[in-house]
Amino acid sequence: MTDYERIEGVIRALERHGGAPPDLDTMASWAGLSPSHFHRLFSRWAGVTPKVFFQCLTLARAKALLASGNSVLASAVGAGLSGPGRLHDLCVGIEAATPGEIKSGGAGWDLRAGFGGSPFGPCLIAESPRGICHLSFEGEDTGTLDAVQRVWPKASLVRDDAFAHDRLSRIFDPSGPVTRGGGLRALVRGTEFQVRVWRALLRIPFGGLVSYGELAKAVGHPGASRAVGTAVGANPIAYLIPCHRVIREGGALGQYGGGKERKRVILAWEGTRTPGVTRAGGASSPEAFLQARNGGPGRPAS
Repeated sequence: MTDYERIEGVIRALERHGGAPPDLDTMASWAGLSPSHFHRLFSRWAGVTPKVFFQCLTLARAKALLASGNSVLASAVGAGLSGPGRLHDLCVGIEAATPGEIKSGGAGWDLRAGFGGSPFGPCLIAESPRGICHLSFEGEDTGTLDAVQRVWPKASLVRDDAFAHDRLSRIFDPSGPVTRGGGLRALVRGTEFQVRVWRALLRIPFGGLVSYGELAKAVGHPGASRAVGTAVGANPIAYLIPCHRVIREGGALGQYGGGKERKRVILAWEGTRTPGVTRAGGASSPEAFLQARNGGPGRPAS
């Protein structure tokens, strides 16, 4: 069993637990580890202790965030991705494939593709001469080399796990090495509407959440939540274009290509790396935590 699988199991158990946080011995038993080993593993993976993490469970934060009436996306449009106190800062520029590139099916291209690790399980990533064109998690229908080849049938697919390791470490390293590397380029294949939705997703700040309705308004199609949801689900670059940050109006997580449990884990992991959570001395109150994520009461996110 991998570290991610152990942590995912504990988070599922915490969601079911409710009430007061369980003691360390109980959580360690869920992971099949000694209390000391579990505490070290969980703290290394989440960046906070299990007790602090319990206070930051995703679904409760999502409901409180939506109930506050603040539009995270509206704030993010003006603020962009940069902000004080944020440890991650993914600079991603996406370009749409041209009709000629789509028609050619990638003829004359070498696509580098490979598998590597992430905090959320193994990933498949592929890069074209114009940028990253695929990212998916193990277990997804799109998580195979054949799936990449079907999108670009005439390209030459080159298996390169060393490349995958390098790219994935830049994407998932919590110290934010993407910025030091000058950002990442991505090539997406989609309709004009889909690309517009994907670009809007890039404006949701790290640790932020948005509803499908808010996203529809942001792309100029209020009332088109269902169409927006379809576009979100068609995102070819999981995590990098953060479709996991979109939730339903009532605060429910909704679906995710990598699985609802993985979405829950990703959001919880991001939540512990946003302002309002201390890494050593415990968490602030839930109210202060949510205010910090929104930039404070009545202020846009920064």
